[in-house]
Amino acid sequence: MFLLQANTTALFSIADLQLIAPELILTVCAGIALVMEVVLPYRKTKVIAYFSLVGVALAAFSLGVQFWYARDALPMDGFYGMVRIDGFALIFKAIFLIGSALAIAISIRYLDIEGEQHGEYYALVLFATVGMMFLACGYDLITLYVSLELMALTFYVLVAFTKREKRSNEAAMKYFLLGAFSSGVLLYGMSLLYGIAGSTNLGEIGHSVAAIALTIGEPGESATASLRPLLLLGMIALAAGLFFKIAAVPFHMWAPDAYEGAPTSVTAFLSTGSKAASFALYARIFVEALPSLRADWAPLLGLVAAITIMVGNWAAVTQENSKRLLAYSSISNAGYLLLGLVAGNSYGYIGLMVYLLVYTLMNMGAFGIVISLRRRGIIGDNVDDMTGLAHKAPGMAAMMAVFMLSLGGLPGTGGFIGKYFLLWGLFDRAKADRKNWYYWLAGWAVINIVVSFYYYIRFIKVMYLGDSVADDKQLSLSPALQTALVASLVGIIVIGIYPQPLIEIVQTLIGPLAALSPLPFK
Repeated sequence: MFLLQANTTALFSIADLQLIAPELILTVCAGIALVMEVVLPYRKTKVIAYFSLVGVALAAFSLGVQFWYARDALPMDGFYGMVRIDGFALIFKAIFLIGSALAIAISIRYLDIEGEQHGEYYALVLFATVGMMFLACGYDLITLYVSLELMALTFYVLVAFTKREKRSNEAAMKYFLLGAFSSGVLLYGMSLLYGIAGSTNLGEIGHSVAAIALTIGEPGESATASLRPLLLLGMIALAAGLFFKIAAVPFHMWAPDAYEGAPTSVTAFLSTGSKAASFALYARIFVEALPSLRADWAPLLGLVAAITIMVGNWAAVTQENSKRLLAYSSISNAGYLLLGLVAGNSYGYIGLMVYLLVYTLMNMGAFGIVISLRRRGIIGDNVDDMTGLAHKAPGMAAMMAVFMLSLGGLPGTGGFIGKYFLLWGLFDRAKADRKNWYYWLAGWAVINIVVSFYYYIRFIKVMYLGDSVADDKQLSLSPALQTALVASLVGIIVIGIYPQPLIEIVQTLIGPLAALSPLPFK
């Protein structure tokens, strides 16, 4: 048997390393990529990009083998309970690997144009992916925080990778300063949880918090009643720190500047991989460590989700820069994804994971089209730069139209499936808890979905109804960029038309997670 059940009370064993085989493969490949940068001449550094893609493929193969041999033994713990491999971790790891592969593929041509084709770029992408994957399987506050910082530090460097661009340096500085502040707030919340529970293990924290919650209101509660304010303060600090990571209002200020100033390929990876990893951390802490405080954090997340959806959508309406517009779109989508945690049932969790996968494909595809417009002397970042694209490159215009309509949630696309489950999760929760504010929140989300179509359709309008551009030079796409665009398009359409296999896989893998909800798993 490939994987053995890890025993947290035994000494360190090879089974622990087997649990993190995909991460080890990516780490080794990242180290080799750094060495290749020194050994290979500059004109050959593009080889490192394809080597990195091979590394991601090997990690994906290892993840598949891990799932195949261990699917009946999940969950499995290793490293003295600091790592847990379950269905939740497997799904998120798959999303991260898909996102990193697409990010590397769309980066090759962009870095060629910018003259920044360096091997350390791909090593940083791989290291960021390692941090994301440990965020998915981490089951200890220490593991989660170290993983988060590994991901964040690599993104600080990636955002500033085009060193000669002032916008890139400014974006990285803003991102770094606000990121350091949010990490401090998050760490403060973690320290309060540790002080109250006496452990950094999420399962043990969950038991301790549940015991405190049960004794509130009971005779002899004085010893634990004093802990409730500290517990709520820790919960709020954790929520605030994570609101920054997912770019939720009011901690969204960094996103438009960072997305606009960063290299476009980094923006694509930042808006998908980083966001998915932050939601993995959110779910791990709030669903597994703080489920007994759901009555306190669900309304908080619901209020922030409603404001985030509104601010993101209405601010995007006035944007002319396509990267900035997609940044506000990313903010609004963070609000939609929060609805899955607010719902806290099987529909909500399925919607969260399906929509994160689809969102990765949609955003990577959209930014891939933006990259294809980038040529020497032409930035291609404005919405108007796509004017007449349907006349010059009808295939690319059609793909961009599908990406935009899917972001809006048009039926028949993957975006619709994700939003359908997120909204249905709220309806299911409303019926279970008999609280009308879930209905109001779902209605508010639907209204803003309609608003979002206005700025998504702007892209389609300029591509198909705009005048032909003066520059009729045909766009040249690298094979990797073409493959990434086609893969994203096919994924969105297949999930939109025939989502049942994906839904069944997610439903099976998240069974234990959904069981934490008061609703029966469906």
